[in-house]
Amino acid sequence: MIEIAQFEEVTQIRMSRVIDGVPIYWVSAYLVDGLLIDTGCDYTAKELASYLEGKRLDIVVNTHFHEDHIGCNYLIKDRFNVDIYAHSESIPLIGKKAFLYPYQETVWGYPVPTEVKPIPELIRTEHFTFEVVETPGHSVGHVALLEREKGWCFSGDIFSRETLKFIRPEEDMDQTIQSMKRLLDFKTERLVLFTSVGKIIEDGRAALEGCIAYLENLSMKAKHLKDRGYTVKEIIQDIFGGEQVIRSPFFEGKP
Repeated sequence: MIEIAQFEEVTQIRMSRVIDGVPIYWVSAYLVDGLLIDTGCDYTAKELASYLEGKRLDIVVNTHFHEDHIGCNYLIKDRFNVDIYAHSESIPLIGKKAFLYPYQETVWGYPVPTEVKPIPELIRTEHFTFEVVETPGHSVGHVALLEREKGWCFSGDIFSRETLKFIRPEEDMDQTIQSMKRLLDFKTERLVLFTSVGKIIEDGRAALEGCIAYLENLSMKAKHLKDRGYTVKEIIQDIFGGEQVIRSPFFEGKP
């Protein structure tokens, strides 16, 4: 299932697998001036490729290697003969079979391994210039794209919401905070966040600052409890009410 929305010159393409008529998790790609940022998951690859037929498509960027961002890579290369770019640390991971937890396989599916090229420092389209900003934390090899004059920031998964609901085991939250601060350091008149979860946030600075404060507060609470002798399990119970398991009639498993 895909849904289309427009914000200024940017087309947002929201995608989700549908089970029993219910979309189970939305992810977003963005098309602007012939540049496609991310390609969704395997389950929606054919729909995205069909939508792109007849559209201007000159270049594709994967913000990182996760399965919900590279799922249509193989069809795009086959049908449109355009280059796909990613950070050097993401390239070998995009090019081999992914390891997925059960919930990931159910929600997004296995992406087809694809060869992609190293991303340059700048991406120039006909009307815009996008700076490639290294933003590790959510994953290695994660990048955001910043268009200074417009104040657009395509943030991938380095920011999803001000209060995170869950994270993957391999995420580095200290790096995530530093990456969000790096985006805040850019001197632009405004900062609009185009997130992969489908939110377009016009006051991106306030959202980033709110998320940073939330994560730093959690860190202080955890350190305080650790200093008092709490175990990791006890800290999780005290702060979050216990480990959260993804519960759904469609799938089972832990992130």
